[in-house]
Amino acid sequence: MKRAKWWKSLENSTVKCHLCPHNCTISEGEQGICQVRENQDGVLYSLTYNHPVTINVDPIEKKPLYHFLPGTKSLSIGTAGCNFSCDFCQNWRLVNSEPERYKEVKPEKVIQICKDKNCESIAFTYNEPTIYAEYALKISKLAKEENIKTLMVTNGFISEKAIDDLYPYIDAANIDLKAFTEEFYTEHCNGRMEPVLTAIEYIYDLDTFLEITNLVIPGLNDDKNEFKELLQWIIDKIGSGTPLHLSAFRPAYQLKNIPSTSKSTLDSFYELSKELGMENVYEGNVMSDEHNDTYCPACEELLIGRSQFTVTEKNLDQDKCKYCGEKINVRVD
Repeated sequence: MKRAKWWKSLENSTVKCHLCPHNCTISEGEQGICQVRENQDGVLYSLTYNHPVTINVDPIEKKPLYHFLPGTKSLSIGTAGCNFSCDFCQNWRLVNSEPERYKEVKPEKVIQICKDKNCESIAFTYNEPTIYAEYALKISKLAKEENIKTLMVTNGFISEKAIDDLYPYIDAANIDLKAFTEEFYTEHCNGRMEPVLTAIEYIYDLDTFLEITNLVIPGLNDDKNEFKELLQWIIDKIGSGTPLHLSAFRPAYQLKNIPSTSKSTLDSFYELSKELGMENVYEGNVMSDEHNDTYCPACEELLIGRSQFTVTEKNLDQDKCKYCGEKINVRVD
């Protein structure tokens, strides 16, 4: 537990948290929507600081990040809590666990584990990393000193002040753009879309490397006109070279009655993305290597070959195509 950042005192020992756009007003002894920021005697504390629920070594492609340090390993950390409550959450058991039940792992220890495991990066992932931003910030500052990259796998629901403080230390992020209607965010996530769009643009302007994920859920966010709007927004705001991951839905948590996303649906969204000009589009959560490779947008030669989460071939000269010299939206160091 650690005294939190991004809050202010109100009357009668009440506090207001400014970490994310919920701006929770929290009475003494209570917690915010995320369940892990608690008002104790008029002071806001982060319950997740030094208390990861899980630490694993993953291929960076599993985050998914396909254009940032391809073929490398990432030390992946998750805690309890989330500032959304998605009814399709894949990690709901982790999110709803009690952070202080888990052993303490200080930021210095995280860095040492990363070095011992020969990982090139540390990923804040599994649950929503914004809610343990104090912990992520301290780890990231230490990582910079060791030339270790840091990654956020996030829903993008974060305040601009927290972005200002945290993201100068974050090298790359995959932001989950869950749909392109406020109705979806309200009904299925207990959140709002507009602050996510604002955060994506703001983080992009800070030169954090960005990839976007869209989980395609049958009957909920698979309308093609809505998807076209989402694609056009990405193209207009952060560029057609932005890697886009189309992920198949699997029945989970409170949406076990909805069928899995079909391969044919993902294929149709893939083709639509290409038609509108997206250069780097991938399909995820399917048992197929189709639409998993990266090709040069100029000469169409294979740049990065993948089999599931394993890179099988790389034909890059730093951030350029080895064959024609075309500059690619990729970072290899």
